Amino acid sequence: MPTTAPADAEPLPRTPEEAAASRLAQLITCRTVSSRDPEDVDPSEFARFRRLLAELYPLVHAALEFEQVNGGGLLYRWAGRAGSSGPAVPPAPIVLMAHYDVVPVEDEDTWDHPPFAGVIEGGYIHGRGALDDKGALAAILEAAEALLREGFVPERDVYLSFGDNEETAGDTAAAIAETLAVRGVRPWLVLDEGGAVAAQAFPFVNRPVAVVGVSEKGILDVELSVEDPGGHASTPSRRGATSRLARAVVRLDNRPFPASLHPVTVEMLGRLSTGSSLLPRLLFARAGTLRRPLTRVFGALGGEPNALTRTTVAVTRLQGSKASNVLATRASATANIRIAPGESIGSVLDRLRRTIRDRKVSLRVIEGTEPSPVSSTTNPQFALLEEVIGEIFPDAITAPYIMLGGTDSRRFTTICGAVYRFAPFRMDKAARASIHADNEKLAVKSFGEGILFYRRLLQGLGTAA
Repeated sequence: MPTTAPADAEPLPRTPEEAAASRLAQLITCRTVSSRDPEDVDPSEFARFRRLLAELYPLVHAALEFEQVNGGGLLYRWAGRAGSSGPAVPPAPIVLMAHYDVVPVEDEDTWDHPPFAGVIEGGYIHGRGALDDKGALAAILEAAEALLREGFVPERDVYLSFGDNEETAGDTAAAIAETLAVRGVRPWLVLDEGGAVAAQAFPFVNRPVAVVGVSEKGILDVELSVEDPGGHASTPSRRGATSRLARAVVRLDNRPFPASLHPVTVEMLGRLSTGSSLLPRLLFARAGTLRRPLTRVFGALGGEPNALTRTTVAVTRLQGSKASNVLATRASATANIRIAPGESIGSVLDRLRRTIRDRKVSLRVIEGTEPSPVSSTTNPQFALLEEVIGEIFPDAITAPYIMLGGTDSRRFTTICGAVYRFAPFRMDKAARASIHADNEKLAVKSFGEGILFYRRLLQGLGTAA
């Protein structure tokens, strides 16, 4: 497995930005694939990644306290100035998060460059994990390494929390949060992946938008199942297991959860009005009073706009008989549900039962998490993020939003009331589409901006309230 870019890649780095890109490229060569299938996971690649971190960022590993949690979780503590010579009760620390596991690659032949070769070409760092989420992890370490070289000491303690099983919704982040809780650590700010500086993300908005996740939907997997005597397919009975299950699935599809604009979405639209064309600007600026018609518009648009307005249900798996000429004695479906803030696992299950209207359809929770609490946009923590975003990305509008996916940061909401999700990289529509798909890549210039973001964030802790 190569640990450097191939010979046909761009010339050896000459600038600090290019040198940083080269280090990220080396991290990408580690096949830290996370999967529920143990055969897809190679623990030696995770170990190689950890060894490589120590080689590439020697000052971080020399100056910061370090421990492994839950096997592969990496927790660093950078002691702040206030903790050693400041007040008797030092200010609460911050936690910067990322993860180093990646999703599997379905077909390496469909990539322009091998997904684990660490190729730098055309101004981009190519490979699985460049955006999700080794890019952010490397940017954090690049910023810390450079500041340590300059003798910088943060005003607060800084924890770096890097997970190894985020892609399978694993337990490492929860173990790290519990480790901090046991030690009485209650962070002032937690920042994880999630949003980005998104271009082409919102219709009618002519500026990039730095979307900062202030909450995230809950994730619930539910199995629907029907039992039946079965028999030979030549003598089918009415309302057998498969047809009864199919009716339940169609009922769920025909009756989606009710839609409404969450206050966070209303605020997001209000902020977007400053970068919109005339008519959308008037509508977005009055989103609070036009909530009902805007809700209908978002629902009609489908996709992400619709998902912002409601709890969504997607049936992703179906299973019946194992033979074409045998009636199923058991038919099952798996529904992946993204729970909007304001709903709960309990309320979702109640509505599913009312919608299906069939006692012979059983519901079983496979796994689930509740929606995350909503973090404020009027506190000093959000103000600090907004200030740094404005400095590094002056052309962007900063706006809060509710994340549709899940991150490790949801595990930290029990110990911190200010949890945000933002990856400081510019991502156009194609870049966002490459996450978990083919040809994932991060622009070298964008990577440099991300490093600068974390640098300014750490330096700004001295002025934060």
